[in-house]
Parts: sequence; C-alpha cells; structure tokens
Amino acid sequence: MTPPPQAATRGHVLVVEDEPALRLLLERSLHQRGYQVSVAPDGKKALSFLETTRPDVALLDWMMPGLSGLELCRTIRQKPGLRDLPVLFLTARTEEQDVIAGLDNGADGYLTKPCSADRLDARLRALLRRTRPVQDIITFGPLTLEPENHQITRSGRPVMLGPTEYRLLELFMHNPRRVFSREDLLERLWGPNVHVEIRTIDVHIRRLRKALNGAGETDLIRTVRAAGYALDDGHASPAAG
Repeated sequence: MTPPPQAATRGHVLVVEDEPALRLLLERSLHQRGYQVSVAPDGKKALSFLETTRPDVALLDWMMPGLSGLELCRTIRQKPGLRDLPVLFLTARTEEQDVIAGLDNGADGYLTKPCSADRLDARLRALLRRTRPVQDIITFGPLTLEPENHQITRSGRPVMLGPTEYRLLELFMHNPRRVFSREDLLERLWGPNVHVEIRTIDVHIRRLRKALNGAGETDLIRTVRAAGYALDDGHASPAAG
C-alpha cells in the first residue's frame, strides 16, 4: 500500500483494486489530475488502512479475493467512523441487478469498466462537492487560485494551466517563498514509487512561468541555484516579452 504524498490536493482517494496493472494506472491517472492517492490490493488491506486513515472517498473494485468490494462497502457502512465515507464502485459487473446491489449496500455511485479518466474524475468531483466544505480561495501577490473550480487569475487576468502545472502552483501557493528541490517536487507531484526524470520538473516550471508571466510582468517563480524553485513576489525580474 502506498502512503499518501504530502502535497495539497483536490482530495484523498483510496483505490482498492486487485489487478496490479489497473491499480497502477488508476494511481498515476488520479495523481496527474491532482488527487492524493493511496492504494490497497484487496479488501482486507483496505480495512486495515481505514483503521488509521480516513480518505475523502473510496474507489472499490467488486471482484477481489478474500473480501469482495461489496462486502467491504457493507463493512464500511457498519463502522461508526466510516458510515458517511463516500464509496464509488468501479467494476466490470455491468448487470442492472449488480448496480442495484451495490447501491443497496451503501455505495454512492457505480461506474463500469472500461471507464474514461474524464468520467471517473467527474464522478469523484461530484462526490467530493457533496461531502467536503467549500475550499478557501488562496491569494499570493497578484495571484488568486480558486480550488473549488480550478480557476487562476493574475491581477484579474485568467491563467490557463495544465493539470501538472496547476498542482505545482497550488503547492507553491500553499507554501509561498518556500524553496522546493526538484526531488521534493517530483515526489509530491507523482508520489514516491513512480519513476520520473528529474528534468521533467524543469519542463513544467517553464510551462508554469510562461502561463503566469505576461510581457513586462514580474517573474513570480524564483530559481534558487543548486537548490530548486520557489513562488516569490519579492524579486523584480521582468518576464521576457
């Protein structure tokens, strides 16, 4: 089971899936979309995890050895501290009676495999909106970030970011002026068990700079030689036109 990374995220998802390839695919896809992800290979390990950590939503396979997803969902609903935990099934069982059984046993939603990443993301966001309080708007210097709708503006100008650049900026805005090493950023964005080239961080920093900094505007990303990067409005290097 992977420990959750420490970066600020859109929500913490526990993925319970016994197929290793699909489990890894879901973990990477959700990480890339800004979620904090923990994984468990079966229902029993998921219950062990839930004894000490409460995620924001549980994403369950149905057919697993030992303790099925249906049994896991039923057990979750019987535990006082977990009764209101959002549960979403992602399963190959497509019959109407299976859907009904999943919902009757306490699931909040039901998706069938194969399922696109966009559809899964939309369902997770809908569940999180119902169960999590509205997140506070974050500001730093001329920047404003609205986590609820993923909107960023600089001095009122909309800033369009890709998923990874958004997560980078969100991390920076939660930790203004703090210098993050490239290694730290890699682990926080992709988790400790995913191999990504160190140069990848430089690529995403360049993209973030290009999106944030208009011609003549102060470059808000500070490069600290041999150390890393920070969000900082205290230096006055104008962006290139």
